[in-house]
Amino acid sequence: MHETLLRDLALVMIVAGVVTVVFHMLRQPVVLGYMLAGLLVSPHTKWFPTVAHEEAVSVLSELGVILLLFSLGIHFSFRRLFSVGATALVAAIFEIVLMGWLGYEIGKAFGWKSMDSLFLGAVLSVSSTTIIVKALADLHLSRQLFADLIFGILIVEDILAIAIIALLSGVATTGELQVRDVAATMSQLTLFFISVVVVGLLVVPWFMDFIARFRSREMMLVASLGLCFGVSLLAHNMGYSVALGAFLIGAVIADSRQHKQIEELVEPVRDMFSAIFFVAVGMMINPSMLLEYTVPILIITIVVIVGKIIACSLGTFITGHDGRTSLRVGMGVSQIGEFSFIIAQLGVAHRVTSDFLYPIVVTVSVITTLTTPYLIKYSDTFVVGIEKITPQPVRAQFELYSRWIGRFRGGSQLDPIRKTVRRTLIQIAVNLTLVTCLFVISRYSVGWLVSHVETLREHETGTKTAVWVIAMLFAMPLLIATFRKFRAMAMLIAEISVTRAAAGEHTAVIRAVITNVLVVAATLGLVLLLIALSAAILPPWPVMIVLALGLSGLVVLMWRQFVKLYAKAQVALQATLEEKPSSGEPASGRE
Repeated sequence: MHETLLRDLALVMIVAGVVTVVFHMLRQPVVLGYMLAGLLVSPHTKWFPTVAHEEAVSVLSELGVILLLFSLGIHFSFRRLFSVGATALVAAIFEIVLMGWLGYEIGKAFGWKSMDSLFLGAVLSVSSTTIIVKALADLHLSRQLFADLIFGILIVEDILAIAIIALLSGVATTGELQVRDVAATMSQLTLFFISVVVVGLLVVPWFMDFIARFRSREMMLVASLGLCFGVSLLAHNMGYSVALGAFLIGAVIADSRQHKQIEELVEPVRDMFSAIFFVAVGMMINPSMLLEYTVPILIITIVVIVGKIIACSLGTFITGHDGRTSLRVGMGVSQIGEFSFIIAQLGVAHRVTSDFLYPIVVTVSVITTLTTPYLIKYSDTFVVGIEKITPQPVRAQFELYSRWIGRFRGGSQLDPIRKTVRRTLIQIAVNLTLVTCLFVISRYSVGWLVSHVETLREHETGTKTAVWVIAMLFAMPLLIATFRKFRAMAMLIAEISVTRAAAGEHTAVIRAVITNVLVVAATLGLVLLLIALSAAILPPWPVMIVLALGLSGLVVLMWRQFVKLYAKAQVALQATLEEKPSSGEPASGRE
């Protein structure tokens, strides 16, 4: 190991350890201790030994982000995410819209140029997942209802932040709003999300069961971290946040039987690298910047705290949660963090924002990070105070509204037919998404093979043909299942729309005609979709016609086998989602 890196790492961990012990003895959040340690070892502090290579520490700190979000995913699981989905979506949209508008207006009020104001609004609209997760964990509040709601809001925010970045990239490059680019980005993100989740839920629980047979803690830890960093790398290569990839695979692992054991194994590694992350945040504090831009920093900080409390509390309350829970949610997300840094750096990279914006963003992030643990810790006290000063009639109306909305949120009001239709449509959407992902991967595979394998470069047409055939074979179970679901939907629609009272003795014939028309239309739609998805790798027409006939014959011969294969995969996926994970057997022995 390079001597300078070893020195920097030793300095960071020693100072962080000493300061954290002091903060623990004072019963203060350890995150603040890490950040104070970062300030002490930063280049801005000349009277203390400082870090020589900030970039190396920054790289190590990114591992802390990945491991923190991976642990959050393991703790959260998709069942809990879906249970707070509506609230998370509403609150996140409220927050992004309100804070984006406030940030823009503040920038204009300071006389900043329009691009600075636009980027400031985007910066203020997203909270810090990493900081909040750590603060809730330190305060032992991660398993409470309001924490689940906060986690859901943060995940929705992270997804929407990707769209914001795509939008701002277009504005910074062309000076115009590129809605098409944002739509394309969100479509690709949806494909990535569904693919990782569905494939992960089919493969990962089986893989974890296989690893557990060896009863080795070391093997379980290495395999879990391999999945974590592998999916994070995949997300990065697709142009998304590594944190999103880490969270997704963590949530997938949460539905395996070994999730508690994995969480315990990863915890020490996570704590080490998360400490480095918060030290790196503390190193960004520049005391001289606090003096030069004191007024803007203070005003923006107040707007962030108050605005986010109002937006998220209101969004949570509207969806039917009580006032206490809503205020606790709002007070838990009142800061900015890592995505804000990314957005601010985007403006610097495109040279469309002023030099002062990024340092201001960093300083506001640090201050709000300092306040976050206290806001969460004393949220109950704040809520009790608000309840005392709120008139009884107003409180009664709020409670009445919460109970009224809660009736709709608590259970499904759908009749059996609507439930069946909704479930079938979701299955069709998932199938078509996976087919789309399969052909997108195939298209990129052809490009990679042709550019990296010299032999295949000379036979590009043959390579495309082979990849297309392989993609079609893998897609067959999904396409057959989709066709069967379309046919079931058509029969259901025909039965609902044509009653015997209206059609009399012609009921069966009319229903059959409607069913057949819908099935033919769905089949043509599937064929057109396949042609569109295969456009980049389609073989020459004569060859494709021959191959299509061959594949059609294969479908006829192996129809039942394809149906059984899909059914097994569907049963395995449903079993994974419906099964309540246990802690699993603790692995022992071979370290």
